[in-house]
Amino acid sequence: MPHIALVSTFDALALDEDLPPLVDALVRRGARVSTPCWDDPAVDWSSFDLAVLRSTWNYVERIDEFRAWTRRCAQQTRLFNPPDVLDWNTDKHYLAHLHRAGVPVVPTRFVEPGADPGQALRQFLAGGPDSLSVGRNCDFDQFVVKPSIGAGSRDAARYRRSDADSALAHLSRLVSAERRSAMLQPYLASVETAGETALVYYDGVPSHAFRKGPLLRLDAGLVEGLFAPEEISAREATDDERLLAAAAHAAIPFEPPLYARLDMIRDGWGAPVILELEMTEPSMFFAHAPGSADRLAALLIARSGA
Repeated sequence: MPHIALVSTFDALALDEDLPPLVDALVRRGARVSTPCWDDPAVDWSSFDLAVLRSTWNYVERIDEFRAWTRRCAQQTRLFNPPDVLDWNTDKHYLAHLHRAGVPVVPTRFVEPGADPGQALRQFLAGGPDSLSVGRNCDFDQFVVKPSIGAGSRDAARYRRSDADSALAHLSRLVSAERRSAMLQPYLASVETAGETALVYYDGVPSHAFRKGPLLRLDAGLVEGLFAPEEISAREATDDERLLAAAAHAAIPFEPPLYARLDMIRDGWGAPVILELEMTEPSMFFAHAPGSADRLAALLIARSGA
C-alpha cells in the first residue's frame, strides 16, 4: 500500500476542488493518502513513497523558502514535479525560452528590478521593435501588468492606455519598491468571448481540456486571497490548439513532466498563443473531465513503485 502525499498549504485545503476526487481515485486503487502542508515543519517527508504538489498556492510570497523546501523534500521522497522543473516553471521568464524555441507566446516585455519603470512602460505603449521582449508586436487598447513570479492572478491588473499613471504606480511598486521582476503584456480581446483553452498533459500525453473564462476585470483592483475565482467549463481543444500545445510541451527543457497544463489564448490574428505553462501546482478541474482523476491516480501509483 503506497503512502502518497498530495501537498497543499493550510489555507488552501478547503479550497482545492481537485483534492477530493484525486484522493478518492487513489484510495480506490489501494493507496494511503495524506494532504500535508509544504510549510509544516513537523511533516516527515521520508514517510511518503511519493509527494505531488497540489495546492501550494502561498509559495509566491515565500519563493526562496519554497524552493529550498522542494530540495529537502526531494532528498527524502520522490517529488513531482522535480525541483529543477519547479525552479524553471515558477518564473515566467520561461516564455522567453519558448519563444526562442519557435513556440508562439503572448507578446511580453519583462521589466527587471533596477530598470526605469517609466521608460519601460513608455516604450511598451509606443510599440516598435524594442517594445516587446518576446512574441510579435500587435495593436492593443488595453494591457496587463503582473509579476514574473506569481500565481492565481495575484498582483496582476488590467489597464487602459489612459490608465498609464495607475499602471506605472503598479509597475514601480513591483520592480522598484519590492525588487520583483514584472511583465507587460497586451490584453488580447479574444479572451472576452472565447476565453482560454487549458490542455492538461500527463506523462507527456494529452489528458483533457477545459475553458477558462476571463479573469482580469477593468477597475477591479488586485486579487485578494490565494487566487481569483475562475469560470470553468468543459471544452475540446481544437486542432491548432493541440498542435501548439504539443510544440510547447516538446520545448520544455526537461524530461516530460508528470503533469503540465498549457493555457492558450487567441491573438489578434486568430491564432492560438501560449499564455502560461503550468507545471508547479496547476488546477486540473477533474469535475469537467470524467476519468481524468483516475488517469492521474494510476500514474501516481505507478511512480510510487508499489
